[in-house]
Amino acid sequence: MHTSLQGPAGGRRSTERRALQAFIAVAGLLPVFAGIAGVVAGPGLAGSTPPWPADLDSHFRFLSGVFLVVGLGWWSCIPAIETKGARLRLLALMTAVGGLARLYSVSLVGFPSAGHGLGLAMELVAVPLVVLWQARIARRGWRGNS
Repeated sequence: MHTSLQGPAGGRRSTERRALQAFIAVAGLLPVFAGIAGVVAGPGLAGSTPPWPADLDSHFRFLSGVFLVVGLGWWSCIPAIETKGARLRLLALMTAVGGLARLYSVSLVGFPSAGHGLGLAMELVAVPLVVLWQARIARRGWRGNS
């Protein structure tokens, strides 16, 4: 493989790029699988027992479908990650606004389960860091095949 980055600095840049791609691949598992599970299980996924209102079921499954697509959107940033800044920032905004809504819920009803707490940390801490990480890689001008 020929790249425009040669020597140790080019190797570090390529490694950093691949690390970001790997992070997004692994982190994307959460919204993809949670979205699928929510579509299939409905509010039962969150521990509710039927019968629940039809509007709650509809809303929960709709948002689970959106969550699934957001996860797929994150995965779509993996190839040529250095060129996907605009898409990544839009997904990050969507994710962070969801995290802010979750944080509002914490202020109203208390802290959620550990899984939702992990989601909150991803949404409000990891996602902004990913945006900065991607911008760093894009600024460095990585060019190559992968």
